[in-house]
Amino acid sequence: MDDQTKLSELTRFAHIGEGSTVIDVYPGGGDWTKRFSDIVGPEGRVYSFVPAEVAHFESDPFGKMQALAKEARRGNVEAVSADLLAMPDFTRPADVVWLHLFYHDLHTQLIQAKGATAAAFNRAVFERLKAGGAYVIVDHAAADGTGTSDAQSLHRIDPAAVRQEVEAAGFILDAETSILANDGDPHSAKVFDPSVKGHTDRFAFRFVKP
Repeated sequence: MDDQTKLSELTRFAHIGEGSTVIDVYPGGGDWTKRFSDIVGPEGRVYSFVPAEVAHFESDPFGKMQALAKEARRGNVEAVSADLLAMPDFTRPADVVWLHLFYHDLHTQLIQAKGATAAAFNRAVFERLKAGGAYVIVDHAAADGTGTSDAQSLHRIDPAAVRQEVEAAGFILDAETSILANDGDPHSAKVFDPSVKGHTDRFAFRFVKP
């Protein structure tokens, strides 16, 4: 299966459609924001949410999202930056909250420096989603049984730990997909290591707010 097919499958997995309101948390270079913008159309909304905890990076992630929002046909995109836990105060009720390769960061010193925790952020997502809305998490898998111990060092997290934390906030696991799985990943290398970069074993969960 080629990369474009995987991207399309993930988008369908997220249940994003025309008219949806989506919050893309820590959007990186904005590839997913642009994809979602094309899908939701003029009646939809995409919040490209850059946590203040990372907005100071030299790469200027918030500036990039502000520029993206000014591109032609991106009137449905709004670039937002605020403390992570303030996300509900700067966005409308959403159909989908999307976290791509970011959830593990909730267990790092950088994100926790201003007081954010995974439990508190999951509650914030629960607050912001509409009833029946989807919380979609894609991340680098750590070895089974490691919990959150590799989040800081390897930028990986045990899928079972993610499920436990998110369900504790009141969400229900609706679906998971192995479309990004890689059995050849030993789970022992940092995700930026050339031996696995771009090809890590990844999991994808779709949780729903009852």
